[in-house]
Amino acid sequence: MTAAGGARLRLLGDVGGTSARFVLQAGDAPPRHSATLASADYAELAAAVAAYLEAEAPQASPDAAAFAVAAPVTGDQVQMTNSPWSFSIEGLRRRLELDRLTVINDFTAIALSVPRLGDEDLSRIGGGARTPGAPIAVLGPGTGLGVSGLIPVEPDRGGGGWSPLATQGGHVTLAPANDREADALAVIRREFGHASAERVLSGQGLVTLCRALAEVTGGGEAPETPEEVTGQALAGGSALCAAALEMFCAMLGTVASNLALTLGARGGVFIAGGIVPKLGAAFAASPFRQRFEDKGRFSDYLAAIPTYVITREAPALLGLASLPDGNDG
Repeated sequence: MTAAGGARLRLLGDVGGTSARFVLQAGDAPPRHSATLASADYAELAAAVAAYLEAEAPQASPDAAAFAVAAPVTGDQVQMTNSPWSFSIEGLRRRLELDRLTVINDFTAIALSVPRLGDEDLSRIGGGARTPGAPIAVLGPGTGLGVSGLIPVEPDRGGGGWSPLATQGGHVTLAPANDREADALAVIRREFGHASAERVLSGQGLVTLCRALAEVTGGGEAPETPEEVTGQALAGGSALCAAALEMFCAMLGTVASNLALTLGARGGVFIAGGIVPKLGAAFAASPFRQRFEDKGRFSDYLAAIPTYVITREAPALLGLASLPDGNDG
């Protein structure tokens, strides 16, 4: 189906472990008919898509779709990491009667959004000026921990293109930076066997970290949800929650600086996800930036790299919208 003016209509979806957000886009026009659905309310992605179209645009019949999913995309079969949803890309394309369906990792899509973000979409936390043409790092805790980046294409020839990375960097082993972190991670390893970055730097990870600190310090009972941990920490109602949130931000600084060194991300480090943007000034005042720069002989190197919180809502959709007509771009 083509929209008014002959533009092709495509469906864009940011599909996470907790929710799925959809919009429709006609040609290069701004997306519209935005809606967010709870993943738990639907048995599968196709059912969520059908519910969205029926409620928001019952007359719409998109030709193409592009989905950003919180999962590795290594072939036709996709299994969501923090959701029971799984699907065949080709099977879903046929079921939705689409000419084309593109599926990429959600943080790959967020990385694609970075060159299109304005100053109003970002909150800067420390560092110097971005180096033009240098790699960019992207990460963020939400239901899981997403990691990506942008590598410049032919920077020496003045090219303005970027190649986004599709990674599962959230599952690297998390290393402690001090004895207290080592004690907390020892508790987490006993429970899970492997203490990955995502085991701590995610919504459920924040609860896990709070519970581990309670065991290490004898500091009382941990709340059961990340909203309760952050709420009590920010309100000053729980020393345990405040300590957990502080450690969470510091550990995120460690992981972010590791990623910056690995990629040589002098083009900046960008933090997205469902947790950090909601912390506001508390994150800026946290140990994140101090820990980011705490790298011995490479502290000066990292001190020059700016870090940003992406405050724009649903940046993955902006990244998907940049793909030409749903192609892999």
